[in-house]
Amino acid sequence: MLLSFHIADIIQVPFGYLMELLYRLTNSYGMALILFAILVQLVLLPITAKSKKSMMKMSRLTPRMQDIQRRYADDPNRQNQAIQELYKEEGVSMGGGCLWSFVPMLLLIPLYTVVRQPIVYMLHENLDVANQVVEVIKGLNPDLFTGNAYYHQMIAAQYIPQYAEAIKAAIPGISDLALSGINFGFIGIDLGAVPQFNVFASTWAWNWTHIGALLIALASAGYQVVSMLIMQKQNDSLVTNKDGIQDKEAVENSQTAQTNKMMMFMMPLMMLWIGFTVPCALSLYWFVGGVVRTVEDVILNKRYRKIYDAEDAERLKRRMEQDKIEAEKERIRAQRRAENPDGITENTSKKRLQKQQRDQEAAAKEAAAREYAARKGKQPEEKQEKEALSGIADRPYCKGRAYDPNRYAQNSKEE
Repeated sequence: MLLSFHIADIIQVPFGYLMELLYRLTNSYGMALILFAILVQLVLLPITAKSKKSMMKMSRLTPRMQDIQRRYADDPNRQNQAIQELYKEEGVSMGGGCLWSFVPMLLLIPLYTVVRQPIVYMLHENLDVANQVVEVIKGLNPDLFTGNAYYHQMIAAQYIPQYAEAIKAAIPGISDLALSGINFGFIGIDLGAVPQFNVFASTWAWNWTHIGALLIALASAGYQVVSMLIMQKQNDSLVTNKDGIQDKEAVENSQTAQTNKMMMFMMPLMMLWIGFTVPCALSLYWFVGGVVRTVEDVILNKRYRKIYDAEDAERLKRRMEQDKIEAEKERIRAQRRAENPDGITENTSKKRLQKQQRDQEAAAKEAAAREYAARKGKQPEEKQEKEALSGIADRPYCKGRAYDPNRYAQNSKEE
């Protein structure tokens, strides 16, 4: 039968056919889901690579961004402009890494629908037929449908072969594929069941079915911590200063580090909550997908790290060469100062040389006068600064071009 088409079916229908194909090939819903998770991650590898490259570039720019924030702390507009110029110079998009990282998360929504409605998407019956199948089985065995109505299709899909005759009689046009049903069992765990976290509930049983489902949910949440630690360690090692040297202080003070610490707690808790509200199948998919993403992340990190390490080595080499040049210049300047403490060179002006000579002669005369006075037992006369007759201090910035310090003296002589 033809499916009633919705926009979401653009993704959900191909997912359903792929899951059905893998299920028929492996004869195991769990193995089909594992292979499906691996295939999805391989298909998303170009997006993952783009996201990884963008995030690594952002990590390397952390010290330079912090320097801009310090310089323009009082001018947010200039700060944003400088950061935008830095991104443009380095070819980095502000939301590039984060935007692409959300794509795998968005795929969970259609996958959730495929898992939740197996009669529609894996057995390829429309929603009306799926609801009729649920009602037929519910009428024959109502005790099966005690949980959330959202997962009644998953429950019914497992029991279709057991009630095939009654279903065929009630729904004459149902396909043979639909009557084959789906077995959600995987290594003794019912992947169609929602795990229970309350081990003291009356519905809990200490058997592998319940314990295995619980472990899958816990493993899915716990692996989020492991994957985030691995990713954080790799990204922190990329934070280098303008000289290509790892900047640990910039890592500790970066906003990304604070965000990662918060996400380290939030993500596992969110995954744990999801794990105990959805069927085990989704937790298994998330766990396998996380492992594959970590492997891809390590491989991509090594690949791009070689490129960025080469860039850092080149920056460090240029910096060392520049330091060597500056050190040589300073050595030459120090040598010149030692050889010529007065600073007299060929470029020294004539007036400056004359002034230095006058100062030296005046100092010699003053020293001779002090020596003579000492021999005679007299105190040397203190040199008094002459006061300008005009009453204006002898300061260059107080004198105009027509300034004559003796004009008042001339007037007094005439009188």
